[in-house]
Amino acid sequence: MFKHRLISTGLAVSLILSLLLAGCGQQKAPQAASTPAQSTAPADKIKFNIGYLPAVGHVLYFVAKEKGFYEQEGLDVELFQFTNSGEGLNAIKAGKLDAGSFGTAAPQVFIAKGTPFVDIGGMQSEGHAVVTKPENAQQFSTLQGFVGKKVATVRLATGDAVWRSALSKAGIDWKTQVIIQELDSPAAVLEAVKKGAADAGLVWVPFSEMAEKQGLTLVSWSSEYMDGHVCCRVVALDDKLTTNKEAYIRFSRASIRAYDFYINNQAETLDILSKYVKLDKELLRNSTYSGHIHSIPDPDKKRFVAFWEAMKAAGYIQSDIDITKHVNSDIYKTALDQLKQREPQNTTYQQLDKDFVVNNL
Repeated sequence: MFKHRLISTGLAVSLILSLLLAGCGQQKAPQAASTPAQSTAPADKIKFNIGYLPAVGHVLYFVAKEKGFYEQEGLDVELFQFTNSGEGLNAIKAGKLDAGSFGTAAPQVFIAKGTPFVDIGGMQSEGHAVVTKPENAQQFSTLQGFVGKKVATVRLATGDAVWRSALSKAGIDWKTQVIIQELDSPAAVLEAVKKGAADAGLVWVPFSEMAEKQGLTLVSWSSEYMDGHVCCRVVALDDKLTTNKEAYIRFSRASIRAYDFYINNQAETLDILSKYVKLDKELLRNSTYSGHIHSIPDPDKKRFVAFWEAMKAAGYIQSDIDITKHVNSDIYKTALDQLKQREPQNTTYQQLDKDFVVNNL
């Protein structure tokens, strides 16, 4: 299953932390992420603008920037922070950003309406949760418990779409049988649940961990509704991929190197993450390395397509578009092959190559 792919590589973080899930499999001692020889670094620098949310799941952007991977791969990167997926995707659509990761449901809704977005890589998978007050937790132990209840969510959030899909599969019409309150942010969702304005709420890490610190109860994870579901796909406009392909290959190389660093250097990764996500370090550790969220650069075409089909079946999307034409796995594979040539002994790259076949072909 997807949730164990990072673990199965034998490269995941050490199990010395009691906060990691039991039964995640054996771990290998961390290896330092390597830096390519100077001779492999491009002589030129391509300007590249990336949009992000201040979220744990966007950790690869932060690592790539702070460790100099973008610069070493020949990119002059500027990161732009957004407060929600809609804003970020509109910036990509307008040509102000070269790439960004703003969920899976959101870009697919844009695609359904005709925007030529293309999935070129992964940034986060899973990592969404349902929270409620402790006294209400039992009633939400099954999907039937949501019938007639007020549920706060962030529109176009991946977890929201996954939850609605699960309701539909359970025979529940979420359009008429559930009162859905669409709010602007996960913080607003938590407030609504705490004040009793909503019976339950849908958020993502680290807001799920924040909810527990604020006295709420975590009822379920999104992976229970759709195992291994993708989130936060890196998307770009189709025409930019054609006219500036080299820049995207360089971007993908930096993302892959950031992944290698993230799974092998936990302490420094958390130091970097804390610069972009202003939370207590222990809270960041709990959410980043909990096993409920994954930051893997693979575009994961198969699950992207499966997500689209699930959203259509749930009535979240209405479209006859061939979604497979909105995934470009070649850029990622080219970048991965180039890194493997540089470092043929790098076991992270070797495993990613194996996973690519499973996830995309």
